Amino acid sequence: MHKNENGMRPSRCNALSKAVAAIAAMAALLTPLAYGQPAPAGAKTGTHLVLLGTSGGRTAWRGVEAAGISSAVVVNGQVYLVDFGAGWLRRFFQAGLGAPPPARGLESLRAAFITHLHADHVIDYPSLVLFGASDGLSERKTPLRVFGPGPRGKLPPVSGQAAGVSAIVAADEPTPGTVAMTEGLYRAFANDINDNILDSRKPNPHTRVQVQDIVVPGATRIDPNRDSAPDMAPFPVYQDENVRVTATLVSHPPVYPSFAFRFDTAHGSVVFSGDTSPSRNLERLASGADVLVHEVIDTAWVDVLYPKPRNAAQEAKAHHLVHSHTAVEDVGAVAQAAKVKVLVLSHLAPADSAERRWARAKEGFDGTVIVGRDLQWIPVGASSAAP
Repeated sequence: MHKNENGMRPSRCNALSKAVAAIAAMAALLTPLAYGQPAPAGAKTGTHLVLLGTSGGRTAWRGVEAAGISSAVVVNGQVYLVDFGAGWLRRFFQAGLGAPPPARGLESLRAAFITHLHADHVIDYPSLVLFGASDGLSERKTPLRVFGPGPRGKLPPVSGQAAGVSAIVAADEPTPGTVAMTEGLYRAFANDINDNILDSRKPNPHTRVQVQDIVVPGATRIDPNRDSAPDMAPFPVYQDENVRVTATLVSHPPVYPSFAFRFDTAHGSVVFSGDTSPSRNLERLASGADVLVHEVIDTAWVDVLYPKPRNAAQEAKAHHLVHSHTAVEDVGAVAQAAKVKVLVLSHLAPADSAERRWARAKEGFDGTVIVGRDLQWIPVGASSAAP
């Protein structure tokens, strides 16, 4: 039989080549993956807005690349998270926000804030307590602070006729707040959590995550079924050496409480609208801010999603989408009224992010408009002038 130049028969040569290739493939599998892309130059100082996920609603599950809604404010290398949309934890590391090795990553996460308890804003909240112990919560010297809405207090009214409406779930506690939601997660995932506590000697998450329901001033006088965002002044939520966080109620009926947050730092200010229709409370909170991150919806898309004629359920959902969010042609006026410098569009509905779809956001606004993209870093205030 013919031999090649190395004196080996072709069959043996091919077998050896396949073996070498298999070993190389195995070595590639064993090579440690990068822990996340490095943060941009200058990220360890100043203030930056980081968009982790920009998809609005459940469109993140429809094949688009954008992750669910989640953002971060980075101040002097410390991270302050807003909302836990689908894929936030993966995006956290992809954006270079994790503390570098030998740290596990979440040591850089200082506090987190939840605008409201719609599923698209908290769907990946469980990953914080289920994977967090392995990603740095175990090594924290102080607990991670989480601030979110308290309980609604009463069920919302039925949209349209009562006939044909399903029975509610969890009738004993039908409108829980963030603290109760978190405790429910601990019970739901107790098998895994207790396994990790006993077998892997992980800490009890209660000792690493400190959750607090945000108390709304004058809450006893608010009827969420009449007015879920009455006129009010911004109120304080959190403060440390890097940032002061204030909040206000915004109009996202029937959701209550639904918050907008403002982050003031030595370098500048960032405001997150949360989900809302045009809101005077938001304009007051955002007054003079450097950056306003505002949700936006293309109402023409709603007619595509729910073409007429609609049944009762479709009509109810279409009404919510149009009347509880801010249309692209209205968002510029909000930013102009608040006298902000930069308007960043996020929570995009739909999440295809076609530039032409969002061009009308510029109407009536003298500042800069940025159509948000996942993993985008945006310098804030004085940080934008840094070399």
